[in-house]
Amino acid sequence: MLNKIKESLRAMMNGPLAQSLREKGLAYRVIFGVEWPRLMEFAQQIGHDHQLAQDLWKEDIRECRLLAGLVQPVETFYPDIADIWVDSMRYPEEAQYTVLSLMQHLPYASTKAFEWIAATDDMHQLCGYLLLARLFMRGDPLMRRSELEYLDQATAALGSPSYAVRKAAHDSLLKYALTGTEQAALVKKTLPKNSPPKLVGSPLGK
Repeated sequence: MLNKIKESLRAMMNGPLAQSLREKGLAYRVIFGVEWPRLMEFAQQIGHDHQLAQDLWKEDIRECRLLAGLVQPVETFYPDIADIWVDSMRYPEEAQYTVLSLMQHLPYASTKAFEWIAATDDMHQLCGYLLLARLFMRGDPLMRRSELEYLDQATAALGSPSYAVRKAAHDSLLKYALTGTEQAALVKKTLPKNSPPKLVGSPLGK
């Protein structure tokens, strides 16, 4: 099955996009340059399969890793596997699409998000803020204690040396401000001295 998927991805190859991604810093062994909408359509044909998703994630092929999040069933994506996946992420693009396709749907998403924003490395923080932004977009509330913790962490993240973390933290604050008038007021107090963050650098680089 895995080999057939690779053959199908090769048939969908977009050479100019693949070259562009390499020029932006992605250094997978193979990049086919398949666009996200086509990957979503392809994943629907494949269906959900836990073992296949794990095998896809282990490949050093951009499209296989992005497909993994689309193919992975939510019910068998346990917290320890989520940590393993984040530990092995190399680029913000992986984080963005995996949060979008899989992690925002996890029953323990909020718990993991708070664990990750409190981590010391950029990739865990990035995943945490991307995940919180998705949860805020759904209107998921925060308990008062969690709210204060989030605002403290996000404020600190606005000064991160990582472009991706700064942007994700900033975007999550903007999404949180849309969840209610009280939340909007809190974010307004949080952002004036720190906004806009210095959003410079490559969103696809490390």
